[in-house]
Amino acid sequence: MYAGGDWSCVIEIPADHSLEDLHDAIQDAVEFDNDHMYEFYIANSYRGKKLHRYDCDDDIIVDTTVAQVFAAATGKKVFYMFDYGDSWLFQLTKSRKKPHAAETGITYPRVIAEQGTKPDQYPDWDEE
Repeated sequence: MYAGGDWSCVIEIPADHSLEDLHDAIQDAVEFDNDHMYEFYIANSYRGKKLHRYDCDDDIIVDTTVAQVFAAATGKKVFYMFDYGDSWLFQLTKSRKKPHAAETGITYPRVIAEQGTKPDQYPDWDEE
């Protein structure tokens, strides 16, 4: 919503991590305050009918793994919605066909690439 340009980020996260772990990784990557409700959903497009919905108020967030969501999304898209008032929407994609073993001494999840200008969650409108 308030992004000054396109921003993308590659997060390396084990497939057996939960959606709650993925939410936390996205929050850390974008540097937002983790102060609003969120959901993940699978649909044909961001405005399409939500085929599967994983809401933060439901235990499904901690019981569903990243691998399970992407397996359920075959042929569809995965979205992460944060803050229903400001409607921060992120489209998630899987970049590897095959998982690889975790590296010793590395803490996951971690950001391994980033492009563009990071969005500002609470911009100061008086500066413009």
